[in-house]
Amino acid sequence: MARKVQIKFKKFRVAARSIASQPRSVHAEEHIGANWHESFITHLASVVRPKVYVELGLYHCTLFNQIIPYAQQLIGVDVSEEPDKYMQKTSKTVFVNMSTYAFAEELRTHPIQIDMLFIDADHSREAVLNDFRNFFPFVAPHGLILLHDSHPKDEEQTKIGYCGTCYQAVAELSQHTEEYEMVTIPIPPGLTICRKRKEQLRWKENHTSSTVICKTEK
Repeated sequence: MARKVQIKFKKFRVAARSIASQPRSVHAEEHIGANWHESFITHLASVVRPKVYVELGLYHCTLFNQIIPYAQQLIGVDVSEEPDKYMQKTSKTVFVNMSTYAFAEELRTHPIQIDMLFIDADHSREAVLNDFRNFFPFVAPHGLILLHDSHPKDEEQTKIGYCGTCYQAVAELSQHTEEYEMVTIPIPPGLTICRKRKEQLRWKENHTSSTVICKTEK
């Protein structure tokens, strides 16, 4: 029996070396596409079922609209008026036409508790750090923060208009994780998932239910 196991393991090692030596002609991002994060986050929302979902940076609201069936209230923030044309208008959706900084200031007066936050606005290091830090106090305990474009494919993708320097912000935030934990999926353009927590187990941490305290106006 031992010899049979050794032979099988030897064959496995030979096969593994053969696979490893093959050229990686097809990269994961080429196989699944650059917008793989949309279906990933939509599935995540279908599992988590956030009461309040906030998206910073909307573009054409492709992801935002896909989250509608799974959240009780959705707030989309963008400095441009353009996304309002694409957002599905329902009793659950709110479009906020202002900068992320201005909206964070608004929340200081009219706070909400966010269960899932997607940061995808300005992709510079400074802007991502500001968005993370400005909105972190409003994220519910064990709520999720998702940061897009955190693993650019190459140097070209770190330029303005692509992933920018978001990855630098994630690297910095990863150094201070007393109140949260982070993991980056290394498939370009990258997605970092952050869970806000002090206790490992949700039921050991004191928290209140996440409800919108006051309706956000346009």
